[in-house]
Amino acid sequence: MSLDAAAIGKGCGGRLVTADQLCGRELDRFREALAAGGPVTVSCTLQAPLFDEVAEEMAAEDRVAYAKIRETAGWSTEAASAGPKMAALLAAASEPVPVAGTVPLESRGVALIYGRDEAAVEAGRRLAAHLDVTVLLTPGGEVAPLHRNTFPVLQGRVRGAKGHLGAFELRIDDYALPAPSSRNRLVFGPARDGAVSTCDLVLDLSGNPPLFPAHDLRSGYLRADPRDPAAVERALAEASHLVGAFDKPRFIDFHGALCAHSRSRITGCTRCLEVCPTGAIAPAGDSVAIDPFVCAGCGSCAAVCPTGAAAYALPPADALMRRLRSLMRAYRAAGGARALVLFHDGEHGEPLIDALGRSGEGLPAHVLPVQVNEVTQIGPEAIVALFAYGAAAIRMLVRARPKHDLTPLHGTIGLGDAVARALGYGPETGAAVVATIETDDPDVLGEALRAAALGRPTSAPAGLVPDGPKRDVLRHALREMHIAAPDPVARVPLPAGAPFGGLDFRSQDCTLCLACVGACPTQALSDSTEKPLLAFNESLCVQCGLCAATCPEDVISLRPQVDFGAWAAPRRIMKEEEPFCCTQCAKPFGTRATIERVIERLRGQHWMFSGAGGEDRIRSLMMCEDCRVEAALNQGFDPHAMPERTKPRTSEDYIRERSGG
Repeated sequence: MSLDAAAIGKGCGGRLVTADQLCGRELDRFREALAAGGPVTVSCTLQAPLFDEVAEEMAAEDRVAYAKIRETAGWSTEAASAGPKMAALLAAASEPVPVAGTVPLESRGVALIYGRDEAAVEAGRRLAAHLDVTVLLTPGGEVAPLHRNTFPVLQGRVRGAKGHLGAFELRIDDYALPAPSSRNRLVFGPARDGAVSTCDLVLDLSGNPPLFPAHDLRSGYLRADPRDPAAVERALAEASHLVGAFDKPRFIDFHGALCAHSRSRITGCTRCLEVCPTGAIAPAGDSVAIDPFVCAGCGSCAAVCPTGAAAYALPPADALMRRLRSLMRAYRAAGGARALVLFHDGEHGEPLIDALGRSGEGLPAHVLPVQVNEVTQIGPEAIVALFAYGAAAIRMLVRARPKHDLTPLHGTIGLGDAVARALGYGPETGAAVVATIETDDPDVLGEALRAAALGRPTSAPAGLVPDGPKRDVLRHALREMHIAAPDPVARVPLPAGAPFGGLDFRSQDCTLCLACVGACPTQALSDSTEKPLLAFNESLCVQCGLCAATCPEDVISLRPQVDFGAWAAPRRIMKEEEPFCCTQCAKPFGTRATIERVIERLRGQHWMFSGAGGEDRIRSLMMCEDCRVEAALNQGFDPHAMPERTKPRTSEDYIRERSGG
C-alpha cells in the first residue's frame, strides 16, 4: 500500500520512520526508535508479539502502541486519499489508556451436568477425567445404569439458579437418588423438593429454557442443544478448561455517592436496572449494587447512567474522549474533511472490517473506525463531543442478531441525533446523522458506509480536553457543541426519560419546605444559609424525579430538554422569600408566607387559638422555638387541657334509652 508521508506528518507530528520489512531485516529501526526514549506507535498489528518481545528486552513495553492501517485504510479502493485517515488512526492509537482493574474467579472443577438423556451421561464420562462431575437428569428420561459409578447420576429439576464461575448455587425440586438395584434403566427413589447444589460450573444439556438471563454472557454457565453434536463438542471442550484461577475485567467503576436511585425510600432513577441484561444490578438502599462477577461488560448501564455513578472502565469515558479528540484533530490537520466515525467491537466488527479490506473495496477514506470493547458502552458524551470536534456523521456497527439488547443504544443514538440535527449538524435531507449498521456481511457494511448521509460539520471545531467524571465531561462537551454548531438554537426539547432537562415550578404554591433539596442526589436543587430560597442548576439535573415525588405540595414537574443558556449559567433562584423573625428575639426561623399561612388557618379554627387566650397563643406562633416554649410556660398553658370531648355512645346507652331506664 502507498503511504502519504506528508499528510501523516502533518496530522501526527513527531518523527515518521518508514520501512518495507520492519518486522524482518529492518527490525533495528524499531530498536533505534525505542532507544530514543519516547513513545513509539507501530502502524501494524500482525507482528505485535515480536515487537512486544523486543520492547520487553529493552524495558520499554509501556511505551509501545499499535495501529492497524492496512485493513482499515491502505487496502481500499480509496487508498490514494487515505493519508489523513492514517494520520488520525496513528494519533488516536498513541493516546494512553489506563489499565482496567480485575476481579478474581477461581474454579476447583466441580461441575454439574444438567440433562435429560444419555447425552448428559456421555458428557459426564468424557469430562470425569478433568472435572469433579455430577450428572442431574430431569424426571421421565430412559437412561441405562452405569457399570461403575465413577460419578454420581441423580434426578432433579432445577427450579432456580444464581452465581457465576466458581460460585453457583442451584435450587432443585424432584431430587432423588438412583436405586442400586436398577437393571436395564435407572430407577430413582422417593423425590423431595428444595434441595440445594453448589458447584463451580454448569453444563446445561437439558434442552430447556436457559437458567439465566443473557445466559451466553454468564461466566461458567455453558449451554448446548443436546441435538446439536457440534455445539455439545464445543461446550465439552470449553468446560474441560474451566479449572484454576482466572482474572475477569472489572468493567464498571461504581460510585455509590453519585447514584440517584432512591432517597428516603422513594425510588428515583432506575435506568441501569432496566437495561442490565445479566441481572448483575440490584437495588441497595439509596443506591444500587453491581456484582462484578456477574457483569458481562456490555456497558449499557454506564451509557444510560446520567450521574456517572456507573462508569465504564474499558476505557474510562474521559480516556475514550481524548482518543476521539486526537483522532479528529489529526484528521483535520492532515487535510481530511467530513469524517464519518464508525464505532465497532473487536469480536464482530474487526473481522468484518478486515474482510472488507482484504477481499472487498475496503473502507472509504472518510470513514474513521474506532474499536471499543462493546459498542453499547457509547454514551451521549462521546456523540456530543465528536460533533464538537468536527465529525460529519457517526455509525455504530453491531451484529445482525445482537448478543445484547440494543434498546439502550438506540435511546442514546436517538438522543444524540436529535440534539445534533437541532443544532444544524444534520444533512439537508433530514436523514439521521447518528445511526446503527446492523449486519454480519462485510459487503453490506461497505455499501451502508458509502450510502451514509453526511451532515454539516462545524467550521470551528472545539479544542475541549476532556477530564474528570462523566457528567462534567458531558456538560463541557454540550457547551462546546453548541458554540461550534452550524445553526445554534437556545433550547432542544427531548422525549420523556431523557437524562437531562429542567424543572417546572409552581412558585406561588411552594412553601420553601426544601424537602426537594434534601432529596436531590446531585445538588441540582440547593438552598442558602443566609435567607429562605430555592435555587436550581439545570446542568446538574438528571431527571430522576425524586424532587417531584418528595414535594408535599406537588409543585414540581420534569421538563426533559437541553437549555444551553441554563447549562452555561450559574444556579437560578426559583423562589425567594424574606425570613420571618421572632417577635421576641428577632431570630429568623421561617418564611413570612409560611408563618402567615399557618396563622390564617388556625386563628378561630382550632380550640387552642380560639376564645380566651387565643390571641396570646397566636402571638406565640410568631416566636422561635425557644421563645415559644418560654411564652407557653409564662402563660401556664397546658396543650393537653383541651375541651372535654363528647362521651362516646355505647350499645348499653342505646339499650337503656329503649327500655326507658
